[in-house]
Amino acid sequence: QADVVESGGGLVQAGGSPKLSCTASRRIFGVSDIRWYRQAPGQQRESVATILSTGRRNYTESVKDRFTIYRHNARNIAHLEMNSLTPEDTGVYYCNVVSSWSYAWGQGTQVTVAS
Repeated sequence: QADVVESGGGLVQAGGSPKLSCTASRRIFGVSDIRWYRQAPGQQRESVATILSTGRRNYTESVKDRFTIYRHNARNIAHLEMNSLTPEDTGVYYCNVVSSWSYAWGQGTQVTVAS
């Protein structure tokens, strides 16, 4: 069991810079790809950022110059640093932890950007 837990969401003013965190069990974290998704109200869940077990990162175009994903394997934690938020970034942010034998989601953390 992966026990994925997100934290760090909340109400943020436009232009703010919150940092989300994702933890998972030690057993799988170091060998897993970590993916952040978000789901805006009435919209489908979309991929936002990924950091592979190799350390390679990918971002969706709309966040590429504003968000940074990184990980600390020794601490079983990954972060998504978000900058210059706009109301369009509002949504529930989910962490997805994927390895060759595990695929797990967290419960999500709400980020609301006030204009």
